[in-house]
Amino acid sequence: MDNYPTSWAPQSALVVVAWLVTVLLLAGAVLDALFGDGKGAVLMGFATVAVGAFAVHWSVVRPRLSVDAEGLVARTLGGTHRLPWDRTGIQLRTTRRLGRDGVTLELEHDDELYIFGRVDLGEDPRDVLDAITALRGAF
Repeated sequence: MDNYPTSWAPQSALVVVAWLVTVLLLAGAVLDALFGDGKGAVLMGFATVAVGAFAVHWSVVRPRLSVDAEGLVARTLGGTHRLPWDRTGIQLRTTRRLGRDGVTLELEHDDELYIFGRVDLGEDPRDVLDAITALRGAF
């Protein structure tokens, strides 16, 4: 059990980069509004909001997924959701987009579906499934 992590979140470096890009885009938008023609400020404003939304989301919902003796805990913008072992289905889903395979970890609990990708978990969903399976047996 000591060899496996018990929680997963977006990589800290990615969150820091998102915040830095948000600040740079905001500065660019302000500078363009003050010293430019203003058209670029609108575009940079939209980009600032988009990147900033990701930065806020990745900061607020840490960790995205964790494991304890009672089951899984998923964090979303809607709150923290406890998913007991006996009522939660876990599976991997592979989809092909733009010539690349994308793997997601899907947790199904009652009528809710939680989908986590590589960015959400900070590592490959296949490795997370292996860790969850091992930890489930350890608890």
